[in-house]
Amino acid sequence: MTPPSPDAATDTDIARSVDGTGDPDAKPNSDSNGGAPAEAQESGGESAGTVIVAGLANLAIAIAKLIGGLISHSSAMLSEAAHSVADTVTEVFLFVALKRGEKPPDEKHPFGYGRETYFWAFIASLATFLVGAGFSFYQGITTIIEREQQGDPMISYIVLAVSFVLEGISFLKAVRQVRGAARKWGVSPTGYLSRTTDTTVKAVTFEDAAALVGLVLAALGLFLEEMTGDPLWDGAAAIAIGLLLLVVAFVLARANKSLLIGQSASPRIEQELKAEIAAMEHVDGVPLLLTSVIGPGKILVAAKVDFDDTSTVADIERVADEVEKRLVARHEGVRYVFLDPTAGDGRARAEAHRPDGNA
Repeated sequence: MTPPSPDAATDTDIARSVDGTGDPDAKPNSDSNGGAPAEAQESGGESAGTVIVAGLANLAIAIAKLIGGLISHSSAMLSEAAHSVADTVTEVFLFVALKRGEKPPDEKHPFGYGRETYFWAFIASLATFLVGAGFSFYQGITTIIEREQQGDPMISYIVLAVSFVLEGISFLKAVRQVRGAARKWGVSPTGYLSRTTDTTVKAVTFEDAAALVGLVLAALGLFLEEMTGDPLWDGAAAIAIGLLLLVVAFVLARANKSLLIGQSASPRIEQELKAEIAAMEHVDGVPLLLTSVIGPGKILVAAKVDFDDTSTVADIERVADEVEKRLVARHEGVRYVFLDPTAGDGRARAEAHRPDGNA
C-alpha cells in the first residue's frame, strides 16, 4: 500500500507533480481519476513495518543505554535510556493506533474507527513528554546539584555508537517511506511530513531524528565532562535531551489534536470537490461545502447544493447518486458523501435550522 499524500501543500512547498499538472494532490499518470486527494492513500502495512522496526530497535537500545548509564554514572546516558524507553512505549501505542483504526464501521461508530488512530497517537506523544522529558529534567538537575563524578565513560561511548547505528537504520527506513510518498505526490519531504494524516509515519520520523540528536548531545556531555572534570556538562546534556523531547512531544500532540477534533481537507481539495459538484447537470451552485478527515486516508464530504428550479425529484436523486459515484471514483480518500438541496439565496450555513427559527 502507498502512504497517504500530504493533507495540503502551499505554493512554496510544492514541486511539479509527477503527471505534470502541478497539482500535488493529483495521482501520478491518473488523469482518469481526477487526481487522488491528499488524505486518500493509506499506508497500512508499510507504516506498521516502520513502527515495528523502530520499536524493536528502541527496546534494544534502551537496555544498552541503561547498562551504560549505570556503569558510567552518567545522567545523560540514563536520560537517553529513558528517551529510548519512552520511544518504545510510543511505538507500542502507535501499533495499537494502526490496528484499532482499521476496525470496520459498526452501528455505534457508523464512520469507522479511523480517528481512534489519532487518539492513541496523542497518548503516545504524552508518553514521550512524561517518561522521556520528565526523567531527563530530573536527572540533569540532580547531577548539576550533586556534581557526582562519572565512572569510566568508555562503555558509554560504545553504547552511544551502537545506538547511533541502530537508530540510524530505523530513521533511514522512515525517511525512505517519507521521500517515496513525497516524490509520488510531487511535494517536498518536509511538506509531506507537516501535512500528512498518517501520524504514525510522522511520529516515527520525528522521534528517530530526535533520538539521533539526543545521542550526539549525550556524547558531547560525556566528552566535555571528561575534558573539564565538571559533571555540570553531563547534567546540562541531560536537560538538553529533555528539552528536545519536549519539543517533539508538543509538535506531535498538536498535530494529533487537530486531527482528533476533526480537521478539514486541504483548501485545494475542497475547491476541486466543489467544482466537480457545481459542474453537474441541474446544479446552479454549491453555496457550502464541508469536509472532515475521519481517519488516515479517509474524508467525509457534506455539501449544500442549489439545484435549478426545473429539477424534478428524480433529477435530484439521479444527480446526487452520480455526484457520490464520481467523487468516490476520482478522489480515493472520499468515503462518505452527503448532499443537502438548498435554496441559492445566500443563506446556506453549516448549522441546522431550529424549528423555532433561532440559530
